[in-house]
Amino acid sequence: MQVATFHYIQNNWINKGYEIEKTPHAQLLLIFGAKPLIAQEDLYLTLKKEFPKANLVTCSTAGEILDTSSLEDSLVGIAIDFEKTELQFAISNINNHKGSYEMGKALGESLPSQDLRYILLISDGNIVNGDALLKGITEFVPKDVLISGGMAGDGAAFKDTLVGLNGDIQNGNVVLIGFYGNHVKIGTGSKGGWDVFGPERQITASKGNVLFEINHTNALELYKKYLGKYAEELPGSALQFPLEIWFEEDNYRVVRTILSINEKEQSMTFAGDIPVGAKARFMKTNFDNLIMAAQEATLRAVEQMEGKEPELALIISCVGRKIVLGNRIDEEIETAADYLASKTKIAGFFSYGEICPTNDSYSKASYLHNQTYTITTFTELV
Repeated sequence: MQVATFHYIQNNWINKGYEIEKTPHAQLLLIFGAKPLIAQEDLYLTLKKEFPKANLVTCSTAGEILDTSSLEDSLVGIAIDFEKTELQFAISNINNHKGSYEMGKALGESLPSQDLRYILLISDGNIVNGDALLKGITEFVPKDVLISGGMAGDGAAFKDTLVGLNGDIQNGNVVLIGFYGNHVKIGTGSKGGWDVFGPERQITASKGNVLFEINHTNALELYKKYLGKYAEELPGSALQFPLEIWFEEDNYRVVRTILSINEKEQSMTFAGDIPVGAKARFMKTNFDNLIMAAQEATLRAVEQMEGKEPELALIISCVGRKIVLGNRIDEEIETAADYLASKTKIAGFFSYGEICPTNDSYSKASYLHNQTYTITTFTELV
């Protein structure tokens, strides 16, 4: 397995020629970047000429990651040349299905299951429900198959996003990349680092990702009470106060980001489902813990490599963390790099939702997360 990374910024490709020489037979080319650059008409044709054997997967972002730096208004490329691992690709658009769950089922069914070891999922981040999508996919995927990935971004605009496969780049697209065979080695880690506060409560009225009541009390009213002075800054201040939810019988917890509030309906809309019956607690920012969470996630991923040094660390972190941490955002990438081998290539993007198994359980089951730092490590055994 050979991995090369390169960068496009200010109308210039950096190190692309050198990296192409390292991976002349790359089967997979991942391009993460600002939406206007992803939408360039000649992007696919230009890269296809230089990586003729590669399938090109593109994803708009809320910021890019390369080495130990966070970037904006650029493109980050990852070219991967496998020796023993086979790849299969699937793409679909939400407009061709009744909903995200149905699309997930169709995508999951389209990937051959024999010898499938891992799925990298790159999804639209605007009109696709990541929770429902993942539930549909897992109906047709063996339980021992790892799934990780993320929801595309659109900077801090939170509007339409772009995902593509081999030039088919559209709003509403979802791409699955299946990795096959026993030679690929994968590790995953996911952690938030937010502090919980207030008593444990129960979701008593919701619909999908819209929350109405907690403990039979108006949720928005209760949320404002706990936010105090920050309530005047809603919805912007909501990024600093996400919600932790879980079911008592489950051994995992997920973080949900508040996207918007509706004063007329007295409701709150989240970036993932808020099911009735789930337990919930409010969360608040702890800058040092957010950064340390990246370390914990990385250690978990490295542990799963069982002594094998990763060739690639794919980092997908939430745009909410980027906004909250501000000029400290590079610290979470740097602390992760301290626990990776010097040869490991680091690249990724800031997302509108992260897909990964949770650090709280050794189950391979994947979930949609918000406000988390996720990492997937790759190597190939030959």
